[in-house]
Amino acid sequence: MSIAQNLLSIKNNLPEQVTLVAVSKTKPVPDLMEAYEAGQRIFGENKIQEMAEKWEQMPKDIQWHMIGHVQTNKVKFMAPFVSLVHGVDSFKLLKEINKQAAKNERVIDCLLQIHIAEEETKFGLDELELDSLMESNEFQEMKNIRIVGLMGMATFTDNQNQIKKEFTHLKSVFNNLSSKNELQHFSTLSMGMSGDFKLAIECGSTMVRIGSSIFGTR
Repeated sequence: MSIAQNLLSIKNNLPEQVTLVAVSKTKPVPDLMEAYEAGQRIFGENKIQEMAEKWEQMPKDIQWHMIGHVQTNKVKFMAPFVSLVHGVDSFKLLKEINKQAAKNERVIDCLLQIHIAEEETKFGLDELELDSLMESNEFQEMKNIRIVGLMGMATFTDNQNQIKKEFTHLKSVFNNLSSKNELQHFSTLSMGMSGDFKLAIECGSTMVRIGSSIFGTR
């Protein structure tokens, strides 16, 4: 099947309230353009330089999502155009995004990444860090970022029960946070990738990140 056919078959099976991020990292611009011609407007990249190069070459109605781990010294390269940063996993990073957004006279939407997996390698805040961040005065004063939701990655395992437990946990953190805080735009729960997005949607995901099922394996 072509990229366009893969994309349409996934979109036709997604509930209306779920946003599809086409994970296009390492893929060449012609592949992205095929998805674009088929109607896709949200692309996810995990390297800022690669994302910036594609942004320069491609139509300007595309929303670029940074889905990888972000190094603070690279934030300035994406601040002029990025639509959503998925993996905000530290206060230090949030401060840098706020600073660079201000320089570009923008407000940048961010998802706070919560550590839900049992693997140590996955990045993210724990719930104590999340609470202290949200309650800090410094956070309240940040005018150039907008926290629109949470993101999490499940353990890389075939154990569906474990994945389901992690997704359900993230959904409950999301619910607690939205009930406790006056966050007007807090509506995005980004969880689920090619292998587990159906389970993620069952557990309450509103945004899925799908790459190989659209573009083929890397």
